[in-house]
Amino acid sequence: MAIAKAERLMNLALCLLGTRRPLSKRELRESIEAYLEAGNDDSFNRMFERDKDDLRELGLVIETVENMDGEVGYLARRDSNRLPPITLDAEEAAALGLAAKVWQQARLAGAASGALQKLRAAGLPEDVDPYEAHGALEPRIPVHEAAFEPLMLACRDRRPVVFEYRKASAARPEPRHVEPWALECWRGHWYLAGFDRGRGAERVFRLSRITGKVRSRGTGFTAPVPDVVTVRETVAGWAGEIADRSALIRLRSGAGYPLRAKAVKVRELGDGWDELEIPYGHGLDAWLVEFGPDVVVLEPAELRADVVDRLRAVAKG
Repeated sequence: MAIAKAERLMNLALCLLGTRRPLSKRELRESIEAYLEAGNDDSFNRMFERDKDDLRELGLVIETVENMDGEVGYLARRDSNRLPPITLDAEEAAALGLAAKVWQQARLAGAASGALQKLRAAGLPEDVDPYEAHGALEPRIPVHEAAFEPLMLACRDRRPVVFEYRKASAARPEPRHVEPWALECWRGHWYLAGFDRGRGAERVFRLSRITGKVRSRGTGFTAPVPDVVTVRETVAGWAGEIADRSALIRLRSGAGYPLRAKAVKVRELGDGWDELEIPYGHGLDAWLVEFGPDVVVLEPAELRADVVDRLRAVAKG
């Protein structure tokens, strides 16, 4: 949220919370500097209605009251906007402390610190130390991709984005116009789930394959956001974690350790090659392509054909 808008919302909230009687739009406009600078009445009315909706979305209960002259007034009663007492035991408080220590990025670290201060003001015990409660445990979620922060904000604000994305089977990145839903970390890598407007379907993107800047494009989503976004399940299926078949491959000796970790059988063939049997599900072809000439698919035929098609696409690029 822009600083100017955040300041304007704060001023409006303070006016509504501090008044003992309903304030009209005219009175609010005269009390808040940003509204005085809004220009004509239409600009002010649009800005005020958006701000009022934003405050309500943030949880502020704003009442609309009609006075004796038929003029509409607004106020936010303190008793309607008071949080109930927060009671947390030592373990719950420690869990919140650990959660606040997860994020190492400056923007998120500040938000987590501010949240803890608010909870302590509302009753969170100050003498609870997450280190003492759980030894020297300090969880961390590393984020190295530059795309993480703009995508996190786009997911939060429900803003479509555009970025260049390079698939594992492609030599060059392609533009993607996406309505972002959720970010999740799976086995050390971050993934974005969302609606790909170009494909007209749900897609999951690995952040490390996003090149260049993530840019916002327009406002509003065209597709409904599902109640449950299964990022990890989708990626697990790609990686062959949800296995319903077996593949037989030749793998160069000393290469492909992730593949060897999944193998249920390994047989030395000699001449620098091994034969592996790997259980797999959807998406193994894309993963095998990443190992290049170190892998040769023997069975099944359809998997071999998919891998060959992907390699040809890379060669053409």
